[in-house]
Amino acid sequence: MSRTIKGGVHPPEHKELSELVYPLSQHIGRPAKPVVKKGDHVLVGQRIAEADGFVSACICSSCSGTVKAIEKRRTNAGTYGECIVVDNDGQFTEAPDYGKEVSWETLTNEEIIGKIRDAGIIGMGGAGFPTAVKLMPKNPDAIRHVIVNGAECEPYITCDDQLMRTRADDIVEGLQIVMRLFPNAEGVILIEDNKPEAIAAMTAAVAGHGHVRVVVAKTKYPQGGEKSIISLVTGIYTKVSELPAEAGCIVDNVATVLAIRNAVRFSEPLIRRMVTVTGDAVAKPSNLIVRIGTSARPREVSARE
Repeated sequence: MSRTIKGGVHPPEHKELSELVYPLSQHIGRPAKPVVKKGDHVLVGQRIAEADGFVSACICSSCSGTVKAIEKRRTNAGTYGECIVVDNDGQFTEAPDYGKEVSWETLTNEEIIGKIRDAGIIGMGGAGFPTAVKLMPKNPDAIRHVIVNGAECEPYITCDDQLMRTRADDIVEGLQIVMRLFPNAEGVILIEDNKPEAIAAMTAAVAGHGHVRVVVAKTKYPQGGEKSIISLVTGIYTKVSELPAEAGCIVDNVATVLAIRNAVRFSEPLIRRMVTVTGDAVAKPSNLIVRIGTSARPREVSARE
C-alpha cells in the first residue's frame, strides 16, 4: 500500500501536457520503425523512427527528453496506432548536426534527395506522401513543370497564405532546390486571387529568378487538388489512374517546399509546421507554429475547477 500524508487535496495532475506523441504512421505507406526504446534520452532533430521501406518516412523528435513509452495511442484520425511517447524535458537540446548550414548548390542530386528523405518530409497539403519518393520519377528529364500549390481553397485555413506572406523568399529558394532535380522544368507558384498579400509577396520574391512565375487562379473549391492544378497550369487533363509525373509535373504544397529548403540548406528535419486554429468556437483564431507530436486534445476540466 502506498504511503501518504494526513490531509491534502487531489488537484488535476495534467502530467500529460509535457508529453509529445509521435504516431509511427503519419504518412502514406508503411509505418516508420522505432530506433529508440523506453528510457532512451533523445534530442531535438534526432531520428526516433526510420522509414520501413521505399514508400515510408522517418520521424524525428521535436523536443529533448526521455522516451516514456512505445504504445498504442488514439491519433487525430480517430483510430489507435503505435506511437512513440517522449517526456519533454523543456530544454530543447539540439542534436549535433541540427541547423548546420550547407551550400545546396554544391550538393549532388542524390545528396539533395538524401537530405529530404532523412528529414522525414511528407506532403503537407494533406495527402502525406513521402516527398523524397515523389521527387524520384522514372524520367526526371520529362518533367516540365514544378508547381508550388498555394491555392489553399479549403474554408477556414489560412496557414499557407501566412507562409507565403512572411516566407516568400525562402519558399522560392525551396522551389529552386527542387528545380535543380529537373533541368527541363519551369517553376510555377499557383495562388488563388483571394490572397492579394501573398500574391504580391511571391511575385516580388520570384523577380530576377529565371524560369519561375506566379499564376493567379480564380478562387474556387476544390481546385487545390493536384489534378485540378495541373490542368490550370498546363491545360493537361490527367486520368484518375495517372500520376502527376506522367503529365510532366511535380506538385508540392507551399509548406512542403519550405520544409525542403530548411532540410537541404539548414539540416533541419520536419519537426514543426504551421497550422490554423479557427472557427466560431475559438476565442482567438490564429496561425500557430506547432511542434510535431503536440496534442490537439483540449485540456480536460474537472468538476473542481
